[in-house]
Amino acid sequence: MRKGLRIAAPLLPAAFALGASFGVLARASHFGAAAAVVMSATTFAGSAQVASVSVLGAGGSVAAAVVAALLLNVRYAPIGITVAHSFRGRTWQRLAEAQLVVDESWALSGGGTPRFDRRVMLGVGTGLWFAWVGGTAVGALLGGVVGDPSAFGLDGAFAALFLALLVSQLSSRRATAAAVVGAAIAAALTPLTPPGVPIIVATAAVLVGWRRA
Repeated sequence: MRKGLRIAAPLLPAAFALGASFGVLARASHFGAAAAVVMSATTFAGSAQVASVSVLGAGGSVAAAVVAALLLNVRYAPIGITVAHSFRGRTWQRLAEAQLVVDESWALSGGGTPRFDRRVMLGVGTGLWFAWVGGTAVGALLGGVVGDPSAFGLDGAFAALFLALLVSQLSSRRATAAAVVGAAIAAALTPLTPPGVPIIVATAAVLVGWRRA
């Protein structure tokens, strides 16, 4: 686990900063400071948290917020399958350890490969969890002081993160076409539908990448 913490060290400042941005965004969306921190501690999924808070802050329904978050986190189903064999012990212990399986901890510990190391994954995940929750606490407590996140560009932090993640996936024509179609759907529906609906409907763009077995 110490090795995992060392590996995660360069990522911790960024995780803390993004957590703080989420805390400010949550307060701007009328979340209480305690609610924002509890959400980060129990959900520990940046993209899903931002999506759900943004939908609720814009006046969207709880159902739309939940569906948007689930769609963003559906990738954890196959990720979880690749590492499930390594968890041992009581149910509560397995659930606690599984909470630390995120994109970074999975990738840096060799997830999906024969060199996967569960202890490294737990070390990376633990470091990121504390950075994310601690950042959220700072952002949530200062959210009332900061006011409008857009005044400091904080509202663009997660959009930039999502864009960076997207660019790394554009490795084929199908992937690029799916991204373009998804963006077009979201842009067309944003002025016409309630908040959250454009995100949900835009996922239909994955059909562009459908491959017949």
